[in-house]
Amino acid sequence: MTERRILVVDDEEDLREILRFNLEKEGFKVDTAASAEEALTLDIASYSLLLLDIMMGEISGMALARVLKRRPDTAHIPIIFITARTAEDDTVEGLSIGADDYITKPFRLKEVVARVEAVLRRAGKDANVQHERDKGVVGYETLRIDTVSKRVTVDGTEIALTKKEFEILLLLVGNAGRVFSRQEILSRVWDDDVYVLERTVDVNITRLRKKIGAYGDCIHTRQGYGYSFEK
Repeated sequence: MTERRILVVDDEEDLREILRFNLEKEGFKVDTAASAEEALTLDIASYSLLLLDIMMGEISGMALARVLKRRPDTAHIPIIFITARTAEDDTVEGLSIGADDYITKPFRLKEVVARVEAVLRRAGKDANVQHERDKGVVGYETLRIDTVSKRVTVDGTEIALTKKEFEILLLLVGNAGRVFSRQEILSRVWDDDVYVLERTVDVNITRLRKKIGAYGDCIHTRQGYGYSFEK
């Protein structure tokens, strides 16, 4: 079995050690860092998952995540934020950066372990389909999105989608588990010089759900945040 390595980055020593102890009990190899600056001195690309506090020193957890998501060697590593900040804007910002989950303090240690396991399972599934991505195919079970031919099939039957519906579906399925705000979907799918209401995203999502049948239930509405594709 591949060693599962976790890096905990938090400026509270007691919390770092509590997380280390409990995660190691579950079979993880755990390292810790007291700041983002210290974390950046480590071989971050060697870790399976990162647990980041947000409020730390000169470089925040958010800033660290942005740096890592821009680096080719670390962009794929799942990130879970653990923080005392609960404002909705903070949650949205964390998820928009590319974080995989967001846990607020105080928390139950069993919850943290369960969230870590869930994120790693999802990341493992994404890795298993990487060979299909290399061939230009993205999908889940019998939902297939061919990025070369621009065709979508369900159970082998082609589904007729508009260009915008295709691009929204590709964005969500290709980043399964990540929540995209309406504004982020607009900025990625529509041209910058075209003014489009956020409501347009909702209309396209509604049509998509109907067209892809049972897989429509996989497109989740995260109230106040946006949309995600959940496997």
